[in-house]
Amino acid sequence: MTGARARILHPYSAQGPLCRASESHEAAIDLDTHQIPDTFPRAEVTSLVEKKLDVLVIGAGPTGLACGIEAQRAGFNALVVDKGCLVNSLFNYPANMTFFTTPELLEIGDLPFSTAHQKPTREEALEYYRKVAEHYRLPVAQYQRVETVTGADGRFQITTADNLGRICDYNARKLVVATGYYDLANQLGVAGEDLPKVFHYYREPHPYFDCDVVVVGGKNSAAISSLDLWRHGARVTLVHRGPKMHHHVKYWILPDIENRIKNGEIKAYFNSGVESIEPESVVLDTAEGPVRLKNDFVFALIGYHPDYDFLRAMGIELSSEQCRPVCDPETLESNVGGIYVAGVIVAGSRTNEIFIENGRFHGKLIAEDLKRKLGAGAGR
Repeated sequence: MTGARARILHPYSAQGPLCRASESHEAAIDLDTHQIPDTFPRAEVTSLVEKKLDVLVIGAGPTGLACGIEAQRAGFNALVVDKGCLVNSLFNYPANMTFFTTPELLEIGDLPFSTAHQKPTREEALEYYRKVAEHYRLPVAQYQRVETVTGADGRFQITTADNLGRICDYNARKLVVATGYYDLANQLGVAGEDLPKVFHYYREPHPYFDCDVVVVGGKNSAAISSLDLWRHGARVTLVHRGPKMHHHVKYWILPDIENRIKNGEIKAYFNSGVESIEPESVVLDTAEGPVRLKNDFVFALIGYHPDYDFLRAMGIELSSEQCRPVCDPETLESNVGGIYVAGVIVAGSRTNEIFIENGRFHGKLIAEDLKRKLGAGAGR
């Protein structure tokens, strides 16, 4: 798909906005005059060597790794960059998490995922994806945040900054955006949400023993976290805006959380929301009126969303209703020629439509289109 050009991408914050239909305010670069505004003071940082690539993949999750592997297997010079570590989202999953799916559905690069369990654990998945990257000797630049994207199809210029503030410049013929969604948590939008006792991710229960904990949400994350906290000695109150736990809660988790609530072991407020968060309490808006609870910690587990501003800043159009990026369904090339989208971001706000199990095949679709447009083995 052609007819659009990449726009300047200013440094983006760790917290992105929710989906909205408004256009990006970023101005398109004038490729004829080359008037590209400065986005950071280059004189104050150390610049690394400029690198030339066939394909640069933004995002080192399972889908991003699959895209890099398939591009490399097709003979292209590829690099994967990520602002965090390898499979950063999986690293941030709860420490004792077990996947719902079976191991073969998490496989990429045609490498088997061996496990002694019917369903793999987070730790096993981290080990598997490390081994995959090692097996293919896939170049992965960890802890490099993309700061600018300029240029057009066949001649993109990408600038990243690492944790030491050093700048690296890349020239790439094609881009693949596989940034996922787990890094950006949905916000409650209430006073006190910025207090240090409020978290949007859950890792493990031990620090919350003998504490009053509020968990906000009604889906899997909220249910699993509430049960784990309760079983490890926390006093848990669950708050959900719906009339009951969401029907998407896993079938073996749902009766467990419902029974804990029925028995009064976990207190639940349905059809309720958080009105404000205070240092030693939480104020709820319930059907019976405001309720103030003694509180030590809050887990706002109400979902996550793709970085829509990141996509818009490159000129990628998003649908008004679900913020789906405009792309060719056969090739996944976006409306900006030469920029492909992959993984869960293809589904926009419908993040429950694409998982590792189906997003892992996006790399092969993109690689086939790269071969048609760049020629097989062009990077060798």
